[in-house]
Amino acid sequence: MLTAAIPGILRNALGPRWEFTLAGDHLTIQHPQRGTPYRPPARQLPWPELLAALEEAFADVGVPRAPCLPLRWGRETELTISAVQALDPYLKHRRPVPYRQGFLPQPVVRLTGGRDRHGNLLDGFLTSFVNASRIQPIPDAGSFGTTLDEWLTVLSRLGLHARHITVHGHLGVWRRRQVEGITLRYDHAGFPLGDIVLLWNADDPTYMAVDLGTALERLAWARSRRPWHEQVFGSLARAAPPTVLDAIRTVTLLLSHGITPAPRGAGNVTRRIAERIPSSAAALGPQRRCAELPRVLGHLQPSAVILVACGLTIGRPHSATTVGPGRGQRHSATVPASAHHVGTRSD
Repeated sequence: MLTAAIPGILRNALGPRWEFTLAGDHLTIQHPQRGTPYRPPARQLPWPELLAALEEAFADVGVPRAPCLPLRWGRETELTISAVQALDPYLKHRRPVPYRQGFLPQPVVRLTGGRDRHGNLLDGFLTSFVNASRIQPIPDAGSFGTTLDEWLTVLSRLGLHARHITVHGHLGVWRRRQVEGITLRYDHAGFPLGDIVLLWNADDPTYMAVDLGTALERLAWARSRRPWHEQVFGSLARAAPPTVLDAIRTVTLLLSHGITPAPRGAGNVTRRIAERIPSSAAALGPQRRCAELPRVLGHLQPSAVILVACGLTIGRPHSATTVGPGRGQRHSATVPASAHHVGTRSD
């Protein structure tokens, strides 16, 4: 049974130094040197450089970058909410080719972020963010372990070394419509980073894939250990309440993709979120009624990183031509293909 095989698959991939603990169906994987203190790098990477460093590290393990999906999805969801949607044709409909595969830094809009009792987003959550993912079909479950091992190498290049990583989760199989899977989560020195998911078609498990995901913003947060709002909003962290900045960030992204306010569909999301922006915050981004595309400030870091992910030029309307989920895109700018190495793997 696949559930019983996962610990062995991961042990073979990670090597004998890692400590595996299995309590019922809950698996925990830790490094023997996990007690060593984490010291953030002295130099913080600007958003485009962090994205370029990820792209280069993935390329070095044989995983090329894929072009972004369109933000307007219009299928099971109005908007793209996860990079894993790129695997829909393969996993759900058993077609040979997904929309995208490889390293996909996908801007997404997700209205389900964790909130406190007052309705404010908890640290680590945003309505719009860059879902930095590796999504691809795999030939067998053994590639699940290889994907995790290569991800540790990528993280080490960013200064997030393997000895501070903990992998944990239940090995029980879940099912959502046509797809089944097993989800494991990973943390860095106590900071939740993301998850790695083994997926397969429920009727034909030979259609198998892996989805390894995190948020670019969480990676930067784990790396720097700065206060969350300062990490995400930079110099504007105190310019307006976090809920307003989060709304500006999301509306900027939506408008830049041509999703204007409307009474229904994807445009209704733009309308509802724009209503959270008071007129006093107009200087920071789109005005409340959003009659035109916003004037995006170059130093508005949340908007900058989420637009750079799709290769757009900051401060200009969306000029990428999206031909469709299964085809290519034309971009108005590209992210640099190289960046400095930040560290080497230590496990």
